[in-house]
Amino acid sequence: MANIKPFKGLRPKKEYAAKVASPPYDVLNTEEAREMAKNNPYSFLHINKPEIDLPTDTHPYNKAVYKKGAENLKRFVEHGYLVQDDRAVFYIYRQIMNDHEQYGLVAGASVEEYKQNIIKKHELTRAAKEDDRVNHVNYLNAQTGPVFLTYHAQPQIDQLVQQIVADDPLYDFTADDGIRHTLWKVDRASDIRTFVDLFAQIDHLYVADGHHRSAAAARVYDMRKSQNNNHTGEEAYYFFLTVIFPHNQMHIMDYNRVVRDLNGLSTEEFMAKVSTVFHVQKIDGAAEKPKKKHTFVMYLNKQWYHLETKAGTFDEGNPVERLDVSILMRNLLEPVLGIGDPRKDERIDFVGGIRGLQELKRRVDSGEMEVAFGLYPTSIEDLMAIADANEIMPPKSTWFEPKLRSGLIIHSLD
Repeated sequence: MANIKPFKGLRPKKEYAAKVASPPYDVLNTEEAREMAKNNPYSFLHINKPEIDLPTDTHPYNKAVYKKGAENLKRFVEHGYLVQDDRAVFYIYRQIMNDHEQYGLVAGASVEEYKQNIIKKHELTRAAKEDDRVNHVNYLNAQTGPVFLTYHAQPQIDQLVQQIVADDPLYDFTADDGIRHTLWKVDRASDIRTFVDLFAQIDHLYVADGHHRSAAAARVYDMRKSQNNNHTGEEAYYFFLTVIFPHNQMHIMDYNRVVRDLNGLSTEEFMAKVSTVFHVQKIDGAAEKPKKKHTFVMYLNKQWYHLETKAGTFDEGNPVERLDVSILMRNLLEPVLGIGDPRKDERIDFVGGIRGLQELKRRVDSGEMEVAFGLYPTSIEDLMAIADANEIMPPKSTWFEPKLRSGLIIHSLD
C-alpha cells in the first residue's frame, strides 16, 4: 500500500507566490542562482541556495550556508511572505508546458515505505550531495524541495483530481520560462479520506526525480527517531514532501552526452569503430531529434550523423541493457572513447533535452567538446520496469520537464 498523509503546508501568501517560486536547487549553479535572485528578495533561492547571500568564495556545503538558509526561512515567515495552513490538507499541483499538462498530489509520503522499497528507486546517490540535503533539512528543520513520485495511473484518482480543480485555485501564474503553475488546496475531509483510501490500494510508488532528497529524508528520520524515546510514527519527520503524478502524465525528455576528445583516435579511426555497432548515415544540414528507440544523432567536425543500433549489440530482454543510454555507454563511450565512470569522468558532460540539439552543436563548435550524441528519451515504462526489477539505471538517464518549482509548499518538521 502507499501510505500518504496530509500536512500543514508552509506556503507563500497569494500575492508573493510567483515571486517566491524558484527552480529546484540542483538545476542552477550558484552563479546562475545569484543572478536570478539578485533583484528579487522574495525568491526561494535565498532559502534553497543560500550561498548566494554569502561571499562568492563560500563553498556551497559550508555550515554557514545552512545557517543562512535557516535565517532566511525564519525571515520569510516573520515578514509574512510565508504562512502556514492551520490544519493538515493535501494540495493539487498542475503544470502546463506548451501542450503538456500534468496534475500531481502534494502529500507526505512514508519514509518507512521508502526504506522498505514500497517506494521504489532507480538511481544511486552520491554521498556529498546526500550529506548536503541532510544538512539543509536539519538546519532549516524543514523539507523545502519536493520529491517527484509517480504511480500506475488510476481512473478514480484522476476523477477526484478533476473534481477538485473545478474550484478556484490558491495560485495560478506563469513563470518567466513560460510554464504555468497552479495550486489548489484539498481541505474537504471527505476528499482527504478518499485520497488516503485510494492510494492505500496502490502497490508501489516510484521516485521519478529527487533520489538525494528522498535518501536525505530517510537519514533525517533515522537520526530523529533514534533521539526520540517517545517516537509514535506520527511525527512530521516520518513523512517526506512529495508531489505524486500518474505515470501517463509524465513527460521525459532526452538526456544527451558531449565528450571532450576522441580518446586519441583520428576522425577516420573513430568513425570506423562507430560503424561496427551502428548503421551510420550522414545528415544534410541540421539534425532532428531521434524519432524512435535505439537511434541516435551524432555531431562531429561540423557534420550531423544518424546512428541506428545494429541487431545483436545489446540484450533486448534486459531492462537496463536495452536502454539507449546503456547501448551508447557499453558499445561506444566506454570501449571506444574510454569513458570509465560517467559519474566521475570529467571528459563527459550531460545536456538536458530542454536545451535542444543546438546546445550540442554549440559546445562542439566552440572547441570545448569534440563529439556530441543526441538520444531518444527513456520511457516512464522503462523506468518503472527497472525499479520493479530492483535494478539501477545508468546516471543521467532521464530529464523530466516541467520541473517542480520550489517554495510553493514547504513541509515543516516542527
